[in-house]
Amino acid sequence: MRQSRASSQRPTGLSRARRSGISGAAALIGVAALVVSAVPADAATGQAATGQAAPPPSPGEVIPGQQTATPALVDGIREKAPTARDAAGAARAYLDARQDRYRIADPGRDLEPVGTTTSDGRETVRLRQKHHGVPVLGGQYVVRMEKRDGARVVTGTSGKYFTGLRTGTTAEVDDALAVERAVDAVLTELGERDFTARGTDPEDEPNLTGTSHGLVVLPTGTGVLARHITVRGEDPGRGEPVLREVYIDAQAGYPVLQYSGIRTFGAPGTTAGDPNPASRLAQEPAPAEVGSGVKLDGRTVELQVTHDETRGAYVLRDRSRIQSDPEHVLATWDARGKWASEVSGVWPGDIQEFASPTPAFGTEATEAGAVDAHWAAGQVYDYYKAEHGRDSLDGRGMEINSLVGVTDYGQPYVNAFWDGQKMVYGNGDDEYRPLAAGLDVVGHEMTHGVIEHSADLVYAGQSGAMNEAIADYFGNAIEADAYGLPMDDPDTGLLGETLCRTKSPRECAIRDMNDGRTTAKSFLGVGFGTDNGGVHLNSTLFSGALWDIREDLDPALADRIVYKALTEYLTPIDGFTEGRAAVIAAAKALNVTGQDLTAVQRAFNAHGIVPNWELALGLDSDLLIERVNTTGSHLGAGGGWWAAATSDEKGSEPYSVWAGRTDGTGQLKLMSPNDGRYHTNPATDGKTVVWQAHGAAGVDILARPLAGGPVKVLWHGRSVGSSLDVEGDVVVFAYSNQGSRAGVAYLSLKDPANKVSIGGGTYHQATFPSLSNGKVVYQDRQRVRAVYESTTRVVDVATGVESVIQQAAAGTSLGPTAVTGKHVYWLLDEIGQNGVTALRRAGLDGSGVTDLSPETGPQALNVSAVTASEEAVTMVARTPVPEYRNEYLAKLWQFAPTGSGDDVRRSRVSCNRGEQLSAAAAAGTQVLWLDATTGISNVVTRTRPSGTCD
Repeated sequence: MRQSRASSQRPTGLSRARRSGISGAAALIGVAALVVSAVPADAATGQAATGQAAPPPSPGEVIPGQQTATPALVDGIREKAPTARDAAGAARAYLDARQDRYRIADPGRDLEPVGTTTSDGRETVRLRQKHHGVPVLGGQYVVRMEKRDGARVVTGTSGKYFTGLRTGTTAEVDDALAVERAVDAVLTELGERDFTARGTDPEDEPNLTGTSHGLVVLPTGTGVLARHITVRGEDPGRGEPVLREVYIDAQAGYPVLQYSGIRTFGAPGTTAGDPNPASRLAQEPAPAEVGSGVKLDGRTVELQVTHDETRGAYVLRDRSRIQSDPEHVLATWDARGKWASEVSGVWPGDIQEFASPTPAFGTEATEAGAVDAHWAAGQVYDYYKAEHGRDSLDGRGMEINSLVGVTDYGQPYVNAFWDGQKMVYGNGDDEYRPLAAGLDVVGHEMTHGVIEHSADLVYAGQSGAMNEAIADYFGNAIEADAYGLPMDDPDTGLLGETLCRTKSPRECAIRDMNDGRTTAKSFLGVGFGTDNGGVHLNSTLFSGALWDIREDLDPALADRIVYKALTEYLTPIDGFTEGRAAVIAAAKALNVTGQDLTAVQRAFNAHGIVPNWELALGLDSDLLIERVNTTGSHLGAGGGWWAAATSDEKGSEPYSVWAGRTDGTGQLKLMSPNDGRYHTNPATDGKTVVWQAHGAAGVDILARPLAGGPVKVLWHGRSVGSSLDVEGDVVVFAYSNQGSRAGVAYLSLKDPANKVSIGGGTYHQATFPSLSNGKVVYQDRQRVRAVYESTTRVVDVATGVESVIQQAAAGTSLGPTAVTGKHVYWLLDEIGQNGVTALRRAGLDGSGVTDLSPETGPQALNVSAVTASEEAVTMVARTPVPEYRNEYLAKLWQFAPTGSGDDVRRSRVSCNRGEQLSAAAAAGTQVLWLDATTGISNVVTRTRPSGTCD
């Protein structure tokens, strides 16, 4: 079993170490930092932080890799490639022959060909890294060559090959257990971010399934062996589609990484089924015909259609464009009546291509967005074919399918997405037209397909933000060219500006590539649970630079530069800095020099995308632990101490629990054993630390005195929630049985066998416990006379007497709780589906019920967590409407424990930019939390609120 080395790698005192920059790979994993933390090269010695010597000088440009001895980019060279049977063989032989530069021990064994693209005598070979035969996430190296008269010359290389991997490749966790843990992890993540995701009917089984893709190595530090699981289905609370990529540690069974695989246009694969119905395959290919239709903007356009003999109608099936395979067409499908959750990642078997009795498609096709989708898909195909020589999204003539009219459980769906197989467009609402009405939207979604079949930028963190940025860039470039929009008009940089029925273009736009954002002032650090690590929130930082290039250069040249960077330089987990280097190198390869090359560099400088840009991000809070490198773990505080789970500095080791004083004095204490399990979600009362230990055999609740002594096992089970607390001799925690049947238990530290359990069954469930002054508060839901009742309850541990604080109205979702010596606090959602929740307070006897943060009105917020001391109550909340700005992110708000109605006053705890999560109340008004402002998770604290942060 892999052993944790955290005890030898964590500081013994308060961490004040210099914050290092984050590589693109670390930025992929974002706050979780599960893939490759940056190790900047030493400016004086030129050595990477791994201690390995930098490659020797060469005639071309060499940019060192981070946390690897293999260069990130080699450019401007002309070196003969060894003779080989094919391009991939020549590329691997070349890397093998240049061990002095690339340090790849056995390219023939450890680099697997992914694909080769050719154009005008140029060959671009993509090679995927394997570690002892196991694929490495994001490990991809690109070799660029020219072939003339049978001889090949290497002109450059780029990408990521991780030379420091040492992990074993024998798994302790099998596929079945990994799938179970992955589904549990997704349910937990959905519930953590939105307690209403748990639904209101305990008998409802979660509609989520998992599919294993086998083993993969996460390239952080010496590597983490994981099982890659795709979880799909629907959010049990909101009914939205779920398509999550989850990575389960193959030794301990802990979810070390998860992010969404749905690439959406707005804020926030493996396929099944066959988009070619048997009736269509049985027919002889009918010739393409020219039809017509009216777009939603009133313009009449030509449409390439086909007469379907079986249906006796004309259908939106274009056979004229994709010539490389006669069976491959460009088709638009009628998905009206389908929910987004029904079509994400699967092919719905009962839909048909949009049809018309004549070649002139009428009002029905217009209003559904079918005319726009079909016409626009043809425009996008033509653009990539004419400007870049690309045959369809994969470059090899793949079929192009668009689904229109999709709803959100029969309600308006104002979004669009690419799911790895097809484009899906929502039906719009009273203000927003069907999403296919925007040519930039269609270009955006189809470009996601181009990206997936080239650089395959992972849709999370900085690589995901670049994925969005490039999709935005080409979507707008295609629209600008098709409509003749001037590049010197600021509104040309708007995305989705034509979708609205009444709003002006600028009011309607989803994003603006001319927003002028910079990394120093506008980068928003978030975890993967929020916008997949900021893929939309941070996209205009990069797309803004690309759009500046298109404004300053000839637009067609700018497009060729960005396309070349995408298809020949970028690799899956590149970040902003690598993206800058790729675009500049692509410009040089296209012979861009002088003022034009300066304009390319200036565009990135203007948006703050320069080497080590992360160092400019600051905090207004005190740092307790830097770079915790964990996911799915909360903080604990009490009695003048705090407790947190951390990994090692590189994020490659199982998590350990550390404790320290809330005033920052003294040495940190390692509390958890060094046993290879993931130790998470600690709590402390200043005398004892309790926490969860996750391993292949299940979960233990462990305890250890701060004064020292052995670790004690209090409980063992299948699964636990994140709620865990300790006070004196009492420990309370949340758990779940098979089928996610939630329960609450409390027990004695001295006699853990003396345990009291509440809920845990099909008809009686309990959630969100908290503990203080001998009282346990929790949320209870049970069936009483065939009707489910939800109540907030308090138990006196000493006497066992239980009382109801308040019974919730039917349909109400109840959330996290906090309790002090005088008050009970809890979250609830009485209205539902409005993106707002309430923070409610009552006395321990249920009297004096008041809403500190209401569910309606101008002060309403979406509250997700609460923590309290005797002097203050603090909530984690965000604005209810998702917008691409700082205010949408989770922030900490603090109230005095008294007051009601207009007397309630709230303050922001911190004005840090970025996400603030996992608040833990210390004494007085002091709060600790996980802060993501710098792009990594730091444990920080403030002793008093900052104020309004206006």
